[in-house]
Amino acid sequence: MNRSAPAAPTAPGEPEGPKEPEDPEDPAVIAPPGLDGIPRQRDHACEPAVPAAASGTSAPSAPAGGALRPRLPHLRRLLPTPTGTPFTFGYAAVLALTSLLTSYADPSLIAELHRHSSTDVAHLAQQPLLVLVASALWIAGGIASPYAIGFLLVLTALERRIGALRTAGVFLLGHVVATLATEVPVGLSVLAGHLPDSSLHRLDYGISFGVAASVGALAGLFRPWLRWLVLAGFGGMLIDDLIAFTDPMTNWGHLLALALGIATWPLVRRRRLPA
Repeated sequence: MNRSAPAAPTAPGEPEGPKEPEDPEDPAVIAPPGLDGIPRQRDHACEPAVPAAASGTSAPSAPAGGALRPRLPHLRRLLPTPTGTPFTFGYAAVLALTSLLTSYADPSLIAELHRHSSTDVAHLAQQPLLVLVASALWIAGGIASPYAIGFLLVLTALERRIGALRTAGVFLLGHVVATLATEVPVGLSVLAGHLPDSSLHRLDYGISFGVAASVGALAGLFRPWLRWLVLAGFGGMLIDDLIAFTDPMTNWGHLLALALGIATWPLVRRRRLPA
């Protein structure tokens, strides 16, 4: 073993010279005799931190939020959530329940519920508020219809930008005004003798008018190229349905609801929430 050389003895009576400070790196100081040959490990925890600039390497910068957290995927923002879009989420839950009822309940019961929820002229003359609300609780064509899918995507996007109350206002504007605008002429035509009395009981329910108005309002928040692309695509589909002439009153109502949504652009742009 390597040992430290003993210090030279001093002559008797000669005063000892000043002692040099003990070297902390001297093995004789740190380890007891007999163990100084064992290699010592350096305590890295006690070493002073070396700045990143001095070591020549750049330390990874922490994100502004502190902890590393994955960003919310954009796809998840396409669907409603209880806290982010409460109106769309709650309304979608109600529509899901009524759609399940339509699928599994007795067909005669569903036909009776639809008839009492219809916004035809006869029901509007007797219970206008009740049927206007009840008719918006059903999805014509089922939960897999294009308007059901459009409801989730369009109203979610609109509510994230203008809030729950204004989104509900846009939807109700299209639903109520387009319904009255298509049913009142039917009643006047029956009174004038141009339509039979059976037209007063024409079955009419669903969410399509409200969705069409929401599409028109949402388009006003897009960039110009996307705005006109959406309006051209959706409006072209509505015009194609009108040309087919399968249900002209409902098809006119869809076009009117889309125009009502476009008319809300000044309001939705002024009330737009920060992204």
